[in-house]
Amino acid sequence: MRPETQARRLATAKALEVAGDHPDALVLAADTVVAYRGEVLGKPADAAEARDMLRKLRGRQHRVITGVALVTPESKRARVAHAVSRVSMRTYTDMEIDAAIAAGVPFDKAGGYGIQDPVLRPVKACDGCICNVMGLPLWTAAELLKPTGCETDTRAIPERCLACPARSAGAATAQPRDSGILGS
Repeated sequence: MRPETQARRLATAKALEVAGDHPDALVLAADTVVAYRGEVLGKPADAAEARDMLRKLRGRQHRVITGVALVTPESKRARVAHAVSRVSMRTYTDMEIDAAIAAGVPFDKAGGYGIQDPVLRPVKACDGCICNVMGLPLWTAAELLKPTGCETDTRAIPERCLACPARSAGAATAQPRDSGILGS
């Protein structure tokens, strides 16, 4: 399964599950995967898996894909989109990996790292939406919310997000489409 498809399916499953419990709510859900050389890296299960993931990514480039799904009370269907960013990792040491693992950083993040991690500081460069790498691509979510009447108040948005390539592209990677009917 393509990483884009996997991220979209995971986000859709989350959104539909929550919407089933809260039928009158507008539900937005996201899920992120890391794609490296044909392999999809999710959240590491343990220290050994985290160490393996971080060593694979060290000094290399990979893609981060976040699926975003929106379920409205009216439709009971998920509209789904995704964002893709290319991330280049710096050449961190095994000692830095061990410090991140000791701090518990890798275990709730796809690929075993967070771009905002102050311990490992793993990212050298990001081509694309930084918020995507953090787990919620702002402009992709905004595109999904637009038809619901939810407007983005840019006064509360960080400066770096106002200059995001996903915004200037009109969230071109969004490509929203209905993805499934909420079960009974």
